[in-house]
Amino acid sequence: MPIELRKNKVVFKDVVGVEDAETILAWLQKKPGLAADLSACSHLHPANLQVLLAAQTKVLAWPNDLPLRGFIESVFISHEQQKGK
Repeated sequence: MPIELRKNKVVFKDVVGVEDAETILAWLQKKPGLAADLSACSHLHPANLQVLLAAQTKVLAWPNDLPLRGFIESVFISHEQQKGK
């Protein structure tokens, strides 16, 4: 399974597809404040990214994959800037 729920965080591994979005959403609704570890993630479907943003999930570790990291970080930064307006 590409996502793993741990005590205080959700760990994303390898390819996290659209079919995982509902599971992630359910976990974040049951346990607000969970953080995300994306270090081992090589692909994150945009639906999962939307869930993380909507839940205001803190990122503990960005993806090791540099292009993916750049994309996800820029989306989080843009989202934060939009909230501040």
